[in-house]
Amino acid sequence: MTAPDPVRAGRALNGAAAGILVLEGIAVLFVPRGIAQSGAGLTGARLALLLVLSLVLVLSAGVQRRARGVHIGTALQVPLLLTGLLNGVMWFVAGIFLLIWLYLLQVRKELLGSSFGAPSAPPPAASPG
Repeated sequence: MTAPDPVRAGRALNGAAAGILVLEGIAVLFVPRGIAQSGAGLTGARLALLLVLSLVLVLSAGVQRRARGVHIGTALQVPLLLTGLLNGVMWFVAGIFLLIWLYLLQVRKELLGSSFGAPSAPPPAASPG
């Protein structure tokens, strides 16, 4: 099944991907609070790592309209999942975000014909008469 207007569907799905990435960036900002209360504590390197990851996630939301946007967002799911090494709760939170991202890729595949491909213009309608 493909969308009647793949270009419009592609824009909508890119907007959804951008929204997910912004939410992921915000979620990463909550990790330092959990780390600060754990045994090893919050070091400068851990804080810098999390702030950079959060910034990259938010900035990658801005490139979702480009051809490689979905590739970048998909690649960023790995470091997001690895934040679970810093705080155990992030395994659960990042896992949920990963499942949402995979669902988005599945919807892209159903509506656009490809999980990572750019939407193509719909075929011209035959004129009556």
